[in-house]
Amino acid sequence: MQIANKAFYDKKLISTGSMATVTEGAPRGQIYDANGNVFVGNKAVQTITFTRTNKMTADAMRQVATKLVSLIPDAVNPKELTERDKKDFFLADPDNLAKIQGQLSNKDKIDRKTGEKLDEGKLYAKYISKVTASDIDFDQNTLIAATLYKKMNATSNFATTIIASGNFTATQQAEIAENERAYKGISVGTTWEREYHDPTFASVVGTVTSEQIGIPAEDLSAYLKKGYSRNDRVGTSYLEKGYEEALHGTSGVKQIIVGKSGDVKKTNTLVKEVPGDNLKLTIDSKFQQGVQDILKKNFAALQGEGYGALSKGAYAVVMNPSSGAIYALGGIAHDKTTGSITDDALGAIQNAFTPGSVVKMATITAGWQNNVLSGNQVLTDQPIAIAGSPVKQSWFTNGGALPISAVQALEYSSNTYMIQTALDIMGQPYHPQMTIYTDKLDDSFKKLRAAYGEYGLGVATGLDIPGATPGYLGQNADAGNYLDESFGQYDTYTPLQLAQYAATIANNGKRVAPRLVAGIYSNTGDGTLGKLKETIPSKTLNTIDTSQENINLLQQGMFQVTHGGSMATGKDVMNGANVSINAKTGTSETYTLDASGNQIYTSVNNVVAYAPSDNPQIAIGVMIPDTLIKAGGVTTHANQDITRDIVNLYNSMYGFK
Repeated sequence: MQIANKAFYDKKLISTGSMATVTEGAPRGQIYDANGNVFVGNKAVQTITFTRTNKMTADAMRQVATKLVSLIPDAVNPKELTERDKKDFFLADPDNLAKIQGQLSNKDKIDRKTGEKLDEGKLYAKYISKVTASDIDFDQNTLIAATLYKKMNATSNFATTIIASGNFTATQQAEIAENERAYKGISVGTTWEREYHDPTFASVVGTVTSEQIGIPAEDLSAYLKKGYSRNDRVGTSYLEKGYEEALHGTSGVKQIIVGKSGDVKKTNTLVKEVPGDNLKLTIDSKFQQGVQDILKKNFAALQGEGYGALSKGAYAVVMNPSSGAIYALGGIAHDKTTGSITDDALGAIQNAFTPGSVVKMATITAGWQNNVLSGNQVLTDQPIAIAGSPVKQSWFTNGGALPISAVQALEYSSNTYMIQTALDIMGQPYHPQMTIYTDKLDDSFKKLRAAYGEYGLGVATGLDIPGATPGYLGQNADAGNYLDESFGQYDTYTPLQLAQYAATIANNGKRVAPRLVAGIYSNTGDGTLGKLKETIPSKTLNTIDTSQENINLLQQGMFQVTHGGSMATGKDVMNGANVSINAKTGTSETYTLDASGNQIYTSVNNVVAYAPSDNPQIAIGVMIPDTLIKAGGVTTHANQDITRDIVNLYNSMYGFK
């Protein structure tokens, strides 16, 4: 009959009762580390919930809220109340409403333009305007009651809302259960809160909204189109937001049949709730903690040597060169005022610092791409004297001249080799006291940065979660900054970008997107990881526009940095290393302010590296900003020690294959 005469019975239902659909959120998926240990779980939290029927009046809700105050006075924060909220609570009392209504004349209730009686919405606005400050000068208990009422009144018909949460005693729970009439619509339930098992990584996980907040306004339209409800809890940042649709699950949907008198006659389950899927990360929590410990140990050592008073901290990223899997996002933040050290994994993807000489492989690549360098070309390292500018020279020539190849330019860390390459890209080969013409400056900047961008420097890395900084590109495009750019003294990059850069060279020129998630797993609800549903694949973003022979030269140059003779700039990376490491060090000059506001020149000490040299399995980016410079230009080697210690830690935990 319902099929043959559906229209008739639809009308019959309307005339005799009503039907409502209610959506209930599902538990969120958990996040596990690479070994299946819980990184982020769900902790059950007791709640007081309110279910609203279509027969519930404002006064009835006010009375229930008032009675609840003596039962759960410490579970509600009344500070969120607005003046309008207090007025609404005041008018929920029929006596107060009648008093305010009595202050309106018949004339006040008529629309002056139409002569018609004002609708209820406009009348209520007039009631609100009549409520005085003294009317809402509530004591603490009344403020709590008003807060509960606000949450109850915002609940849709037949929906259930959490109005308070906390550790409720058995007595409190029994009081509600045994006095159903006094606490109409109120029941004790549970919800969940995120529980973080690895505090060193918590900042990268991100946050989830509460039921009260629901979907943020800026994301509402997009989520509603995907079938979400307004009060659904959603991830707002980083991992929680990046993998929201997997973690969220499927909300349950119930159909409520209400009789003519307003009583619930029947409840049908239309869609059964399905918990959100679990995530398995590429990060091993033990290795992550080990990297954090290495950062803290070496930062303490550089402080003891007098380098760290003004430093912002230390950061390191470890990733697989060929798959993009991130093995560790290490970071510690140093408060130069208080001296405190805190975990700051998020800084590894958000904080950008001046890279220094680590960019030189990319500069040489720009030379090849623009046909101003050929293979292992020899240039003369010599003082660069531009008209009207201070002389720029390399540390190892002391004002003299020395023919060096591209590989040697990396081994010795020649600034002038890079400057001459940059000038050649401008079409202005170097000669002493030359004047630089800037008609091709913007185009040359673009060419240099294009090569850098192929390695992930100054561009989006392709990380699988939102929130990573693409670095900062300077906007003052003058000739001096262009030349400084060629040896890493202008634009700024993040530790993640440095790791991807190293990984690209280790991976023979293929740039792979870094990722934190290895796979998505079904949620069985028993606390275990579940069955694999989807593997997150590796993603190649681009291949460096140069030959394999040229990439081999960059790899050879990085090998010479750590294995070369007396002029090799990264020998300390190999001091105590268990396997061969390829690297490029960088020490950029910056400045910061001390406690008195004085400008102090400092350095950022960086490393890009991979290991083992002949079979790369990890790539590393290390950055230590604002370290002090001692007499004679002496700087810390903590960046090199951190790199070596990370390689040794990985080898001891997993063994290089």
